[in-house]
Amino acid sequence: MKLFKHIAVAIAALMLLSSCSVLKSVASNALTTGTNTGSALSSIFNVLKTAGSIDLGNLTNIINIGKILTGANSLTGANQAYTESFTNGLINGSSNLVNTGNASQVLNGLKALTNIDTSAFTKAAAAGNAEAAKQISTTDKNVASTMSTLTSILGMLK
Repeated sequence: MKLFKHIAVAIAALMLLSSCSVLKSVASNALTTGTNTGSALSSIFNVLKTAGSIDLGNLTNIINIGKILTGANSLTGANQAYTESFTNGLINGSSNLVNTGNASQVLNGLKALTNIDTSAFTKAAAAGNAEAAKQISTTDKNVASTMSTLTSILGMLK
């Protein structure tokens, strides 16, 4: 009976250690994804600030929008720990363009992107060549909705 208790305790300890390892991995992924998203937001913000608009024929812009959408999608069903790590990455990746004062609004904006069919952007970003940007039609209502939501998020960063 004592042996059984020791084995049960050992199994419980292993399960606890493995769950902590999984949590650290999830937090690390959240931080990395948040950092990538923040960096892409900063890049697109600078494009908008400099040019006054976002050129959807520019592959770099498409790839950055794809990174933002990837970050937004990672928030779907995310728990509080993931969201907190993601937010820390978002702040660091954006070089504090996203900050504690606007982070909540930015997160809500990112979550709003998940309600839009953004497949045109993700397909073009995944293709990763100059022809890919030509796939995006600015007359597509989903493209227009995505850009409207993204522009709204960028407006929070001023």
